[in-house]
Amino acid sequence: FGLSFTYNKPALVVISERLLNTFILMGTSLFLSFGFGIIGGAVLAWRRGTLFETLSTMAVLVVRCAPAFWTGMLLLSLFAFRLGWLPLGGVSPAGMQFSSSFERYFSITFLKHLTLPALTAALYSCAAPMLVMRSSMLEIIKEDFVELCRAKGIGEKKILFKHAVRNALIPVVTLFAVVAGSAIGGIVLIETVFRWPGMGREIVLAINNRDYPVAQA
Repeated sequence: FGLSFTYNKPALVVISERLLNTFILMGTSLFLSFGFGIIGGAVLAWRRGTLFETLSTMAVLVVRCAPAFWTGMLLLSLFAFRLGWLPLGGVSPAGMQFSSSFERYFSITFLKHLTLPALTAALYSCAAPMLVMRSSMLEIIKEDFVELCRAKGIGEKKILFKHAVRNALIPVVTLFAVVAGSAIGGIVLIETVFRWPGMGREIVLAINNRDYPVAQA
């Protein structure tokens, strides 16, 4: 694919250095989004018709409709600027050196830098699995086996998480590929907002710098 005009290195080398960062960010955000979605959707269905369900569903839809970069800037403003709990961006403090990749990626520092971009991507993506899980659960809780569990005296929480959730997961699992594809597009904005050195931010830099070999690669 040629040499990068900016880095004076092969374009594939530049990409390979950024690829792992994007995979880590995407994998973490998808894990969080489906975790939030499955648990949240199950709880919403179980508490159908309550004020909690109405407000939670509205909040999820608002976050899903909001642009990912806007949500990211709000989280930055709150947790980085005002509270100072988390760093502003990047994957490590400027000038910090690591003896190995293992030390870099399995450190508290990297985890702190990963938190805000992963949370932003997860909040943007969790609406779909949560609403699908809610719809699936509403069908499952009408089944005879749920009433049988109640008749046996099994607790509500055990019925919810041990019996109903497992049967309601099938539609959510099939949704994974769709959500993952959508996350690839949204990751460009999130990496740019948080200065995350991944594939999304690199293509923006390559276009701005007219680094055509990297952009084409």
